[in-house]
Amino acid sequence: MNDLEQHTDILSLIRVRMSGLSKGHKRIAEYILANYEKCAFLTAAKLGEVVGVSESTAVRFPAALGFSGYPEFQKALEDILQEKIHSFDRIDVLNSHMTTNMVVNNVMSMDARKIEHTLKSFDTASFDMAVEDIMAAESVYIIGARSCEPLAEFFGYYLRLVKKNVQVVKTGNTNELFEQMMYIGEGDVAIGISFPRYSMRTLKAMEFANNRKARVIAITDSVHSPMNMYSSCNLFARSDMASIVDSLVAPMSLINALIVSICLKNSDQVVENIEKINTFVDNFEYSGNDEINMLDENVVNELRKCMDNAAIDEEK
Repeated sequence: MNDLEQHTDILSLIRVRMSGLSKGHKRIAEYILANYEKCAFLTAAKLGEVVGVSESTAVRFPAALGFSGYPEFQKALEDILQEKIHSFDRIDVLNSHMTTNMVVNNVMSMDARKIEHTLKSFDTASFDMAVEDIMAAESVYIIGARSCEPLAEFFGYYLRLVKKNVQVVKTGNTNELFEQMMYIGEGDVAIGISFPRYSMRTLKAMEFANNRKARVIAITDSVHSPMNMYSSCNLFARSDMASIVDSLVAPMSLINALIVSICLKNSDQVVENIEKINTFVDNFEYSGNDEINMLDENVVNELRKCMDNAAIDEEK
C-alpha cells in the first residue's frame, strides 16, 4: 500500500512526504499545511502566485504526493475542508480569495463531480426496486423538509403525470404532517428525502409509514444516513456543501432519473394524461394575450366612458 492509499488525510500525507520534496514543493507544502482552507479554492496558477513559485512547480506538486494531477489533489483538499471548516469560515474564504469566475467554475465543477461520484456508486438493483415499488403503489407520499422540500415538490409534480394518488407532505407542522399521512398503509409507498443536516420530521414520517406497513424509500447521501433506519429501499446521491449552501444537484438528477424511468414504463398513461391536461386548458383557461393594450375594443370604449364621467364629476 502506497502513502496515498494509506493516508486518507492529505495533510498527514504532506507531512510524511515533506522531507523528500524539492525546495519549491516544500514551500507549497508548508503554505498548504498553514492555509489548507484557502488552497482548496485556488487554481495551480493562483497557488504558485501566492506561494511565490512558478505555475509549473505548482502543477507538478500533486504528482510529488502521488496524485494523478491537480484536480485529484484539489478534490482531496475539498474533502478535508468539508470536515474541518464551518459555514461562516467558508464565507470569509470565498470573499477573500475568489473572483466571480472562480466561484462559478468552482461550484459548477464540484456539482459535476458530485453527479459523477453518484453515478460511480449507483446501485441499479435498488433503483429498479424503487421504480417497481412506486409503480405498484396505491398511494405515494413524498416527504422532504427544509432545503429538500423543492426536491419533493419537483418529484410530486411529475409523478402525478403517471399516478393518481400522489401527495407531497407538508412538513412545516408536525401535527399536520401526520394528519396528511393518516391513511397510509400496506400497499402504499412513502419516499423520504433528506440530506445533512438531516430532518427529524422526515425521519419520524418514515418511521410512521414503516409502522403502518407501507413500503419506505429513502433518498439520502450514504449508508450512514439515519434515513436508512426505516427504509426498505435506499437510493444514495452525493450531497456536500459546495460553499455555504447545500448542493442538491446530484439528488435532483437521481430524482429526475426516477421520473424518466417511471414515465417510460407508463408511456401510454403519460401521453393520455398530457392530452387530458391540454384539453382542460383549451376548454377552461383563457389563453389569449392578456396585455392591457390588447383589450377588446368594447372594453376600451367602456373604460373611456368611465374616465370621461369621472372628469365631469370633478368639474362639478
